[in-house]
Amino acid sequence: MYYNDFQDIKLSALGMGNMRLPVVNGSDSQIDKAKVEEMFDYCFEAGINYFDTAYGYHGGQSELVVGELLSKRDRSTFYLSTKFPGYDTSNFPKVKEIFEEQLQKCRVDYFDFYLFHNVTEANIDYYLDPKYGVYDFLMEQKKNGRIKHLGFSTHGRIETIKRFLDAYGKDIEFCQIELNYYDWTFQDAKGQVELLNEWNIPIWVMEPVRGGQLATLSDEATAKLKKARPDEDVPAWAFRFLQGVPGVTMILSGMTNMDQLKANVATFAEKKPLNKEENELILGIAEEMISKTTVPCTGCRYCVDHCPNELDIPVLLKLYNEAMVSGSGDFISFMGLSVIPADKQPECCVACESCMEVCPQNIEIPKHLEAFAKKLGRK
Repeated sequence: MYYNDFQDIKLSALGMGNMRLPVVNGSDSQIDKAKVEEMFDYCFEAGINYFDTAYGYHGGQSELVVGELLSKRDRSTFYLSTKFPGYDTSNFPKVKEIFEEQLQKCRVDYFDFYLFHNVTEANIDYYLDPKYGVYDFLMEQKKNGRIKHLGFSTHGRIETIKRFLDAYGKDIEFCQIELNYYDWTFQDAKGQVELLNEWNIPIWVMEPVRGGQLATLSDEATAKLKKARPDEDVPAWAFRFLQGVPGVTMILSGMTNMDQLKANVATFAEKKPLNKEENELILGIAEEMISKTTVPCTGCRYCVDHCPNELDIPVLLKLYNEAMVSGSGDFISFMGLSVIPADKQPECCVACESCMEVCPQNIEIPKHLEAFAKKLGRK
């Protein structure tokens, strides 16, 4: 295991994510504690010293299991991270209560790393509203030594991230984003990386293989990768890509079984980032994947001016693309739709086709909005 410097400490380049732990009988809230303990033992043996959890993972059970298992270890041998659950806006008035509960569940006196969780368009106003006091409370806990390092995670648009940084950026020590070679352009992870680099904020990576979607590729794509690096398997390419991204300090992987853990540990035995040609190869494969599964909207917004219901068609198509790509694991489109007024949702399209008359990409917009509405179970 190689390590990255973060301020005055050394973090294992690979962190143990605890959102996709092995479970019993397929129930997400019934964690297989024995298997997790075996995996944790291997983590320590392999040199992993960063463990990430959150209030809502595994129906609230992740913090409990992680806390119980780590309590058997010397506190100085690991770094523990968890998050304030701002994805649920009903939690904002309860920040103190939740924080104290998290300390008890995790069986610790302090958190090494603590995050404002999932800053998005749906909750940014809550995070910025002083009446909830989330920022003030967390800064107080940092002053008191109960939080060592404060950061945030986000699935939000760049404009939302900028709002958050403009308000709190001077006190933010790290940021966790969804970053992989597929989302480099699909979710503009490239733009997020550039923004965070401008702020000199170290980057924590979540979804490095996009929930497993990048663990297996088409036979054609796999053959290309094998030709370029015969000794690397497909998942390793996702990690090698990240090893070359400026600012990346921590790469989290939600490993579900021992085989995944061992394979990833082997990849992180050394740092072998992609060269220019290899980078172009993997990004080219991603672009091909995106073109086959998504609507090619460029966001020119010509359609918006011609929509009688004033739908924000580019935003709706972007959320539709996310829903189609992520399948059953989609939650980004759900969050995005939650802040769109009821009369601007995809089912509000009247199929007048005025948008199609001005679309430079000749996209059949009404057809895709209808498909989106059906996927959501709406008429």
